[in-house]
Amino acid sequence: MEVALGGTFDPVHDGHRALFERAFELGDVTVGLTSDELAPKTRHEDRYVRSFDERRRDLETELASFADEYDREFEIRELTEPTGIATEPQFDVLIVSPETTDGAARINDRRTELGRAPLEVEVVPHVRAEDGDIISSTRIVNGEIDERGNVTPDRDGRAAEQ
Repeated sequence: MEVALGGTFDPVHDGHRALFERAFELGDVTVGLTSDELAPKTRHEDRYVRSFDERRRDLETELASFADEYDREFEIRELTEPTGIATEPQFDVLIVSPETTDGAARINDRRTELGRAPLEVEVVPHVRAEDGDIISSTRIVNGEIDERGNVTPDRDGRAAEQ
């Protein structure tokens, strides 16, 4: 199976790792990584996002371990629009988190317009931090939690620029 997923992945955290694991369980994986221009537009809160190259480097490291574990291939491609790579014909499955199911519906609408079969959509549940709230990049950047969901009351958030 050819599996697609996309995001900004800044920083990578255990919620992302749950998405990656499910993707690699199903097949070879192509990850659309938001471009520097698109990344701020996909955020629910205005915050600093590291460069595409920095995010890609960290993402490659994460994906390589899953690829080895599941004996799968992966590719990272730049996303310049929200529906991105998932409208391409080679994909069978789209991995999403609960808050991105609307985007999956838009992707499948676009695929139908293009005469392509809709993707199977796999919704991976949120991973919870130790305080019971979801693990998110925004919470990590704000200094509330670390990438594993541990509460970090003494940690400052990420500076506006680095």
